[in-house]
Amino acid sequence: MEPGTSAARERQRLLARQEAARLSAEGVRAVALTFVDNAGITRVKSVPTARLAHAAHRGVGMSPAFDVFTSDDSIAASPHLGGPDGDLRLFPDLDLLTILAAQPGWAWAPVDRYDQQGVPHPACQRQFARRMTALAAERGLEPLMGFETEWIVDPPGSGPAYGMARVVERSEYLLELHDALAAQRIEVLQIHPEYSPGQFEVSTAPADPVRAADQLILVRETVRAVTARHGLRASFAPAFTAGQVGNGCHLHVGLRRPGGGNPHRDPDRPYGLAADAEAFLAAVLRSLPALCAVGAPSPASYLRLVPSHWAGPYRCWGVENRETALRLVPGDPTDPDDGHAELKCFDAAANPYLVVGAVLAAGLAGVDAGLEAGYALPEPVRGDPAARGDQERLPASLTEAAAHFERDDVLREAFGEVLHGAVLAVRRAEAKRFADSTPEEIADATRWSY
Repeated sequence: MEPGTSAARERQRLLARQEAARLSAEGVRAVALTFVDNAGITRVKSVPTARLAHAAHRGVGMSPAFDVFTSDDSIAASPHLGGPDGDLRLFPDLDLLTILAAQPGWAWAPVDRYDQQGVPHPACQRQFARRMTALAAERGLEPLMGFETEWIVDPPGSGPAYGMARVVERSEYLLELHDALAAQRIEVLQIHPEYSPGQFEVSTAPADPVRAADQLILVRETVRAVTARHGLRASFAPAFTAGQVGNGCHLHVGLRRPGGGNPHRDPDRPYGLAADAEAFLAAVLRSLPALCAVGAPSPASYLRLVPSHWAGPYRCWGVENRETALRLVPGDPTDPDDGHAELKCFDAAANPYLVVGAVLAAGLAGVDAGLEAGYALPEPVRGDPAARGDQERLPASLTEAAAHFERDDVLREAFGEVLHGAVLAVRRAEAKRFADSTPEEIADATRWSY
């Protein structure tokens, strides 16, 4: 969509009128228009269904200051953003317009953000993800991504980790969640109890990176709505209780080639990885300390990233090793389209558009340089990296991760000066807020922010 052109705006308005009529016939009275800020909070403006055409044609106003909001709604400042001046326009993506099954009378759409003249906002995270996806296509790659979403239900109930007893106890709740996601055309791979008390996980099918990020937001808010309908609360916070296993939001990444061809299925290469796939993953592994500032963006994230908890706190990789930060998943050997990698060190405090865009930016730098430039994977790690004593820890604090992010030239160039500066400002503000806090205080303060 290019809202700066009158023809594009008129097409959007006509489509929006048709969609508004369809929504009204289905009993939808309001549409939630969302974007995710750099603190990982989903922000929203809603419009009456009758105003959808106007929103698609003219956009909905919102301050650029939200790019430097923190998770407690304080406002940081960057060299380019912050303060009361300015206005942006939110333009809904009508292709993603979805009737919300767990919120009767509501629909939802993600937005792209532009300035008043229709120029893309340089800090729009969704358009950043789209740009990185386009760069992958220019290199002959079609990335597929998917998220695992973990959350804790409060009160947690009883039942052991991964136990059927927990499913029985929350049977109607989980059935309604299955039904709501299916009604919203989200392909669920599985829903199951997780390790911590009251913890569950939902995995969804892979999609193109922007669509995967859109789906994650829709999944998360659907979980929240279904949970509320049952008189419960859902927390996606990295650390619900200090000292317990927290909520991750693992990213699965697979590379494909247009017209067929799977870089994860090269029979002549180690571990089945074609040269470009190995260079991609090696570059991601190299940039992981900086990527933690994107995918583990809260001080609470570092209460989760502890050894021997399957959180991936070491900068290493392994074949089906759930304790390494980068896990290679060879998949079904009889399926030529199977095989991918998983990044385990990320959590749901992250903006998913920044996550998919940053991972693509890092990986594509490796593809561009190639194996001969040193973008090759080291030997894989077997067993628990903590027991070996020779593996590098990822950052142990947000302050450390932000310092890596500031120095990473690949991410700085990919993000652009405005977006990079805004992300860094928010990370530093979050770190400063909790500089003298105990783990318990951090967990208590962030439990319901996400």
